[in-house]
Amino acid sequence: MIDPNLLRTETERVAERLKIRNYNLEVARWRSLEQARRAAQTAAEELQSARNRISKEIGAAKAKSDDEQTAAELLKQAARLGDKLKSAQSDLHNAREQLQAFLSEIPNPPHLSVPPGADEQDNAEVRRWGKPPQFEFTPRDHADLGKNLGMMDYAAAAQIAGARFVVLRGALAKLHRALAQFMLDLHTEQHGYVETQVPVLVNEHTLYGTGQLPKFAADQFSTRGEPRYYLTPTAEVPLTNLAANRILQADELPMQLVAHTPCFRREAGSYGRDTRGMIRQHQFEKVELVHIVPGEDSYATLEQLTANAEAVLQKLELPYRVMVLCGGDMGFAAAKTYDLEVWIPSQQCYREISSCSNCEDFQARRMQARWRNPATGKPELLHTLNGSGVAVGRALVAVLENYQQPDGGIRVPKALSPYMQGCAEIKPNTCIAAGKI
Repeated sequence: MIDPNLLRTETERVAERLKIRNYNLEVARWRSLEQARRAAQTAAEELQSARNRISKEIGAAKAKSDDEQTAAELLKQAARLGDKLKSAQSDLHNAREQLQAFLSEIPNPPHLSVPPGADEQDNAEVRRWGKPPQFEFTPRDHADLGKNLGMMDYAAAAQIAGARFVVLRGALAKLHRALAQFMLDLHTEQHGYVETQVPVLVNEHTLYGTGQLPKFAADQFSTRGEPRYYLTPTAEVPLTNLAANRILQADELPMQLVAHTPCFRREAGSYGRDTRGMIRQHQFEKVELVHIVPGEDSYATLEQLTANAEAVLQKLELPYRVMVLCGGDMGFAAAKTYDLEVWIPSQQCYREISSCSNCEDFQARRMQARWRNPATGKPELLHTLNGSGVAVGRALVAVLENYQQPDGGIRVPKALSPYMQGCAEIKPNTCIAAGKI
């Protein structure tokens, strides 16, 4: 959540920063809600003070045995003040709730280095790695490749669940699992992340903490009945909330966590985009990276996080580019985001496979995630960062398309060979059984 003190003291500057992400801050409404909150708080404080004063007077009057009439009158005044105070406290509670609801809908103001722009067309390229493969044949897309291999079944998935699901079989199912295991091993053994197993059903408060609620309720899957649970759209949600409502000590930082989980999204705003294949599905898997650090370290950490995600694509020898997102294309909680986009031959373009974001103290304020700064001895809000390291399904798409062979087979990247029992190529009707391919 945005810092309300910053909004109070630098309203116009914050409004200008929010325009970078095409968000129009309702300044008049903010000021009206803040004025109502201040008035209600002043009224409640004055009534509380008056009641405290009368309580002392009652005590003094009762101490005098000949002043019973005064004490009785003061008790009546105290009762009347008590009723007024309850009403004033209710007004203050309502004013604070309205203000909180308003603040919870405001996105994170972008970092000063974030470029202006309306959408993904205005993102700026930072660097590229690798060269797109040159085929001596017309490359097919991953949906056709998977179908021809007999290992990717959308019809079966549609019968079981509906559109935007897939059934993987045989060597492709193993390749998908190999990708996830390869990523986990890379991040834990070489990058220093702590592997973490987390729930994929979370409560409303947890989703609020990372910014998915209330603004993006339409994109969440949830259970019926009480208590109500939500299926996690990303492991960022449970991983980041491990610091919620805590004051961490300096020796507990930085927290550097990785988790492999299924993720669930309604794709409410996709409007029919990417309905073919595995690019955009309701259920998919990701290896998620989360950092929780002191504020002074967060932008250096963003570069580290991005480099860790890039290492996955480099070791898989997949061409990609790094983009810094413009204000209009950033996620709600992010102050700055780098997207990694991998080359997809069938589309002749780069597609997102990882977003690496610094949320600064935006999520931490919602979660009350703090650390005790040894220099001051006082609690301070932490900074939280997250990124895909990387999306497993999209990595499978990229491997299928970039490593496809003229006969429709798929060459296995060298980095995945240890996870595929040394299999060099997946061909139609390849079957994995009893540990053999």
